[in-house]
Amino acid sequence: MSAEAADREAVSGSRPCTPPQTSWFEFLLDPSLLEQHLQGPGPDPSPVQLIIQFLEQASKPSVNEQNQVQPPVDNRRNRTLKLMALKVAAHLTWDLNVLEKGLTIPVLNMLLNELLCVSRVPPGVKHVDLDLSTLPPTTAMAVLIYNRWAIRTIVLSSFPEKQTKPGPHQLNMMNLVQQEKELTENILSVLREQATDSIMVLEGALNIKKDFYIHTLRTLDLLAADPSTANGETECSTAGLRISADQLHCQVHYDLGGIYFQQGCSDPSVYEKAREHFRMTRELLMKLDSSASLCCVDEKRLAGYWNACKTLTGASDPNESQHTPYGQISGFMRNHNYGALIEAFIRDNVTLSLPNSFRHSIQLELLHKLQQGDRALEEVCHKLCVCNAVRDALEGGVLSVSFHQLLLKPSKNIISFLLEVCTRSLDNEHKSETSKGKMALFIKTVCNRLEDVSVAFMVSSHKLFMELLQDKEKKILMEQMRKSSATVNLSAKPLPSFYDIPASASVNISQLEQQLILSLDPRNIRQILIELHGMAERPFWRVNSKWEVPVDYVNVILAIKDNLTRDLVYILMAKGLHCISIKDFVHARQLFTACLELVTEFSPKLRQVMLNELLLMEVRAHEAGAAEGNMERPPTDLVSRVRGYLEMRIHDLPLRQIVGEECVVFMLNWRENEYLTLQVPQSLVNSNPYIKLGQLIASTCKELPGPKESRRTAKELWEVVVQICSVSSQHKRSSDGRVSLLKQRESSLGILPRSKFMTFMKKLREPLVLTTLISLFVRLHNIVRDDIVNEVTAEHISIWPSSLANLQSVDVEAVVVTLKELVNYALSLNPNNQLWLCTQADIYFVTNQYSAAMHYYLQAGTVCSDYFTKPVPPDVYTDQVLKRMIKCCSLLNCHTQVAVLCQFLREVDYMTAFKALQEQNSHDSMDSFYDYIWDVTILEYLTYIHHKRGESDKRQVAIKAIGQTELNSSNPEEVLQLAAQKRKKKFLQALVKLYF
Repeated sequence: MSAEAADREAVSGSRPCTPPQTSWFEFLLDPSLLEQHLQGPGPDPSPVQLIIQFLEQASKPSVNEQNQVQPPVDNRRNRTLKLMALKVAAHLTWDLNVLEKGLTIPVLNMLLNELLCVSRVPPGVKHVDLDLSTLPPTTAMAVLIYNRWAIRTIVLSSFPEKQTKPGPHQLNMMNLVQQEKELTENILSVLREQATDSIMVLEGALNIKKDFYIHTLRTLDLLAADPSTANGETECSTAGLRISADQLHCQVHYDLGGIYFQQGCSDPSVYEKAREHFRMTRELLMKLDSSASLCCVDEKRLAGYWNACKTLTGASDPNESQHTPYGQISGFMRNHNYGALIEAFIRDNVTLSLPNSFRHSIQLELLHKLQQGDRALEEVCHKLCVCNAVRDALEGGVLSVSFHQLLLKPSKNIISFLLEVCTRSLDNEHKSETSKGKMALFIKTVCNRLEDVSVAFMVSSHKLFMELLQDKEKKILMEQMRKSSATVNLSAKPLPSFYDIPASASVNISQLEQQLILSLDPRNIRQILIELHGMAERPFWRVNSKWEVPVDYVNVILAIKDNLTRDLVYILMAKGLHCISIKDFVHARQLFTACLELVTEFSPKLRQVMLNELLLMEVRAHEAGAAEGNMERPPTDLVSRVRGYLEMRIHDLPLRQIVGEECVVFMLNWRENEYLTLQVPQSLVNSNPYIKLGQLIASTCKELPGPKESRRTAKELWEVVVQICSVSSQHKRSSDGRVSLLKQRESSLGILPRSKFMTFMKKLREPLVLTTLISLFVRLHNIVRDDIVNEVTAEHISIWPSSLANLQSVDVEAVVVTLKELVNYALSLNPNNQLWLCTQADIYFVTNQYSAAMHYYLQAGTVCSDYFTKPVPPDVYTDQVLKRMIKCCSLLNCHTQVAVLCQFLREVDYMTAFKALQEQNSHDSMDSFYDYIWDVTILEYLTYIHHKRGESDKRQVAIKAIGQTELNSSNPEEVLQLAAQKRKKKFLQALVKLYF
């Protein structure tokens, strides 16, 4: 026994064994095994799985000598398999609920057609033409089971069903799934055509008062023993399971009610028939014993059907409706007794007996009638909306949109009614602290939403307001209501009279300052500042140390002479910038727009500043949407404004470099290379390094691919980036005059520090731009490392210079770190870019991280071959990439993987493969990889090696692999190629599991 086999035996012996699953063919070999299996606890496979297996094997098509597909053969084996499927269904007592849940429509159709066949139902005769009372009991029962299933299937197929999406491992099953779907549709089409006949068959069965018999395992065994007489007027006909007439009628009434209810969508009069059948089902259920064999009625579903039919038909049951909340509500709706309906809803706020969804559906039904012109229902709808809102509040739910709309302009009568409902909805005898807390929160919400102060004071003066809210909460609410009564036009110019507004004695400066910090409403901010300036004359823009505006703008803003205006401009801009940083662009837009309106009247310089900041905000908002997957092109208006900024020539205007940077990123990301190349003013290029970088990148991308002589801009970009990554030398002179220290630091000659350049690159999203920058840094990396054997590869690498004039000045570490960060960032945007993946793999390879390198080489192959279901393109797995994968495996001591990979090369590297197979200290699965070798020479060498070492187990594995017929050298070339492709695919998929 080999070491591997001994390990497996040791592992398997250390844990309890799961009993092996019984295979379908074992039941053919031992007929008595089926009944034993079914009667055992938790049979595996389960009964429905057995039915599927038996029928699948019995219906397999055959192939004749001319390789033509023929229908399944009618032989003893297939007949036995079909009979065993019927015996399993008989064990389940033909319970359609179980069968429908476990079997698909085509399988169940095949099973029941087989039941009709063995039950000797006359072929070619419509079931509606048969007289069930004259047929043998089991024959009649087979007809009824089939027709019951037919109408149940029609009903079930009308329900919406979520489509299951096949995963990657199911892609090859798509054709089979499509075939099964088409077969199901064909069966459903036939069943729908015959629906009327099926209904007539079942209604006819309701007239038969005698008992029925259904096939059991014993009667089916009798059929197998003597099929010629077993289903006639013999003992077999009454030897099955007896089904009383009441049991059968109860089930048939239920099934007929379901089909009539489904047909009621197109013909409402049919609901009367459905209701009658459900009534009979209820009556028969009360008569029957709960252990009725065939009566598998879902009583909860029946109750739902019954309530729906009563509502749809308008029928009233005086013995029932008065005792159920649903019946009472339905009666109020039918009789238009809306006062009693509202009263019932208020009482239900205490009892909580009606579901919230039902209450809202009643409100929607009346709202629909109101929209159709019944204006008398307007007040009723408002009152129901109030009742439902109070119920939502007591349950901690979200208040509806309709209630919020009602609070915009409520009448005093509605507010009075709301307070009455709130009071009555709190049960005085069992008033819990939780309910009181939720009601208090609801009242606070109402107070905050009411804009009419006189109406709001109706709430604040009510007894419930006084009881439920604490003094502190009441004080804050009263103050908020007082403030909302005064509104100030935001765009109005600050006037001296504003300072004459007296401050409220109940609010001190610290409270107002806290509100100023928290508020994001421009009007509210201005109102608070007016009140603060009325109390004290000091700079309130210093209230919060975290309010910051760009240093470029501070002097301009603080030079505003009017103190209130200065504070307002500073705070609006600071809050707007904070909102942008947390991506709250809605509030940022409101704050900046308000600030723009304010400064437009007195400062053209500040107006342009705010226009620039608004532009930056819009650019960032659009880029944030693009980062989340919204790849719609920006509106032309936004592009025009960006161009306008880049062409701006206003002198003496504070400009932030970040605005130019974001505009350049925006133009590069949306492929506006032509504009950046030709139309940006040279003065702006010279003054803003980001614009210069953007122009060089755009020019380089525009020329790709092009002749060597047109790569002047690529060389300019190269020189700029090299300068950014360079270091300068600092000499320190000792006391004796000699140079004693040589210190290096980042060069100040670059147009940008390297950290800012990295930040700029990490804002780019356009693949061509990123590919261009990656190729630049790959070339630079290869030059500074100067290791021709271990070079990183990238696309378009040939456009860059192949040498550096001053190699010693380049910071090698900075280049390596920048390249790694850039590739990682690019892959975070698109992890399926095969060229970037190969570059990432090369980076890990040259830094001796071989497992990580294999991960990315395999990932590159995966994304371009649909998980290796297609051949990997040769421009991805070049010989250089394959040799690097071989080296990675070798250095990881996975020598068998090395031998397999040697076959992938254009010319098989036998020397490396043989050397790898000679290694005995291999950390991979060794002989488990032999099935992936298709080169006979390597397999022959393996056989020799194992024979020489006395490894008989592994030698047998190698011999088995070499003995496969598809590897015979006499085979046609296409057969050999197919064998190689199959093994390549399986091997690469196996490697993925190891390195991912």
